[in-house]
Amino acid sequence: MADAEAELPPVPVEADEAAPAPAEADADGEVQPPNPNGINLRAPSKYLKDPANASTTTGEPFDSPSLDWLWRTWAVTHSTLSMWRSARNVRITYKPYKPEVQPVANDNLVEYEKKSGKVKAVRGIEKPHPKIPAAWNWRGRGLLAVASSHWEILGWGERPLPEDADDDVERWAVTWFAPTLFTQEGVDIYSDRPEGLSAETVDAILTALKDLKDAPKLVALVEKSMQEVEISLPWKEKGQKSQPPASSNTE
Repeated sequence: MADAEAELPPVPVEADEAAPAPAEADADGEVQPPNPNGINLRAPSKYLKDPANASTTTGEPFDSPSLDWLWRTWAVTHSTLSMWRSARNVRITYKPYKPEVQPVANDNLVEYEKKSGKVKAVRGIEKPHPKIPAAWNWRGRGLLAVASSHWEILGWGERPLPEDADDDVERWAVTWFAPTLFTQEGVDIYSDRPEGLSAETVDAILTALKDLKDAPKLVALVEKSMQEVEISLPWKEKGQKSQPPASSNTE
């Protein structure tokens, strides 16, 4: 997104922000995703009277993921954002930024490959919203320091994979980004696996998105504009010479 500053939704970044409340942990201190076999989504805060106490599509309260759960590299597998139609292997890496400073902010790195093979990158810092759980205000770094945006996690979790899969579970997340003068609001679907999510998980997420009764405009956007984001493995790193893709998603 280095050449797409206009795509970033500007909102004020507020100071003295409180970290989002994490989901409950088990006896060993491990955060447990809500309803591991199901998909629970909340509507974006702009559609809710009380965003701090949102319920989900299954009627259960919304729980925020822990930052440790969020801090990893995610592949964007589906999006309503039109700029990803000309890109592939879009991934976002979250890690702590100055963890000694509370509340902890995220270091945010977005990387993607142009169809030409060139790798682009956008770096930013994001602070947790003071009143909305699992929501952040992002501001760019370097030349993008004047750009800012707001995004929220609508749902997250882990689902078991078949016994013959390389991993035991797949982690997923659904994020929403606020509208700007240049772009309308939008939704991304994340996978912690470079190859993307299973078809069953994608179908379940899309079904839940279309069940967001508090956000009919968002449902219409998903039905009209949600598309796959091309995945061609292996990922190309910045500065690496172009190579033929080894595989691609077929969902």
